Amino acid sequence: MAENGMDHGSEKKYGQFHRRVFESNAALFAVAATVAILIGGIVEIIPMFTPAGTEHSEAITPYTPLEVAGRDIYVSEGCYLCHSQWVRPMRAEILRYGPWSRAWEYQYDRPFQLGSRRIGPDLHRVGNKYPDAWHYEHMRDPRSTTPGSVMPPYPWLLDDRIDPEDVRASVIALRKTGTPYTDEDVAGVEESLAEQGAAIVARLATAGIETTPDRSIVALIAYLQRLGVEGRAELEAQGVEY
Repeated sequence: MAENGMDHGSEKKYGQFHRRVFESNAALFAVAATVAILIGGIVEIIPMFTPAGTEHSEAITPYTPLEVAGRDIYVSEGCYLCHSQWVRPMRAEILRYGPWSRAWEYQYDRPFQLGSRRIGPDLHRVGNKYPDAWHYEHMRDPRSTTPGSVMPPYPWLLDDRIDPEDVRASVIALRKTGTPYTDEDVAGVEESLAEQGAAIVARLATAGIETTPDRSIVALIAYLQRLGVEGRAELEAQGVEY
């Protein structure tokens, strides 16, 4: 008796059948493979678009326009290639990064920034871990804040400016994918950018750093300081221990 429960005679007959029906008929094999992939895809995808299959939390709010701009910069600069945003439910990770990541924390992340590897640390809970000035200097020269870092500097972010119309277009695109931005949110993009940007500029000024609210570095700081903050607060409110 073979290990898989089939005797050698049955194995031989099955092998002959497979070769005769599938391996010798490329068209049929392609159809069968396509059907199998479609079934697997349906089983995986449909639950994601049903209310019962979607985790949601009222504690998580959509990104502000400045945070949207910062996220666009994060993606365009390829930050996700070296930094994940997914704290795994393992003791070592929880001790280093904080509570493991929950699905509902990503409900407004389109697309997700989970990441597939870590050359740098995970960033899912980096929000409020460092002051704004730390992020400013880290992007200007990573080794000024993290000796031995292999991260390249991004000095152009200190000079580049964000375009409110580009940000408005991103907000509109996110609304089409389901993010609950209102008409007022879309119309007030420029005002929101200026208000949140001015608050960050003021905090940077206390550290002797001068910049303006429309700089790319300000938008990126806004995004990084948002990461994981609401999720951590909700978990703490629930009394979750980690």
